[in-house]
Amino acid sequence: MAKYMILIYGDDRQWQEMTDEQRKAHAVAHDAFTAKAGEAILGGEELEPAAVATSLRSGASERVTITDGPFLETKEVLGGFYLLEAADIDAVTALASLLPEVRQGHSGVEIRPVVDHG
Repeated sequence: MAKYMILIYGDDRQWQEMTDEQRKAHAVAHDAFTAKAGEAILGGEELEPAAVATSLRSGASERVTITDGPFLETKEVLGGFYLLEAADIDAVTALASLLPEVRQGHSGVEIRPVVDHG
């Protein structure tokens, strides 16, 4: 079994502007995903908006600079994640296709294998 990170991207503004009905439908879709994935889910969380992120960088001087906000200024930001354990990428892709962000025009999902250092 391998581990995969599902990264959920979208437009913060559109997520914040969702109606109560849209939020409930969104939550129901995530509940369906978690029910289907079951014990394959090793972890996952929704993240606070990108505006409250803190980014660290260093330049040639190797001095660390801390700034408020996301690492990059982009329309789509990381909004949450799931960590799954599955037999292969096909199994993860089938599960990830259940996420509502796959079907919304302002969001999407990225699947990344986790490196096994063991």
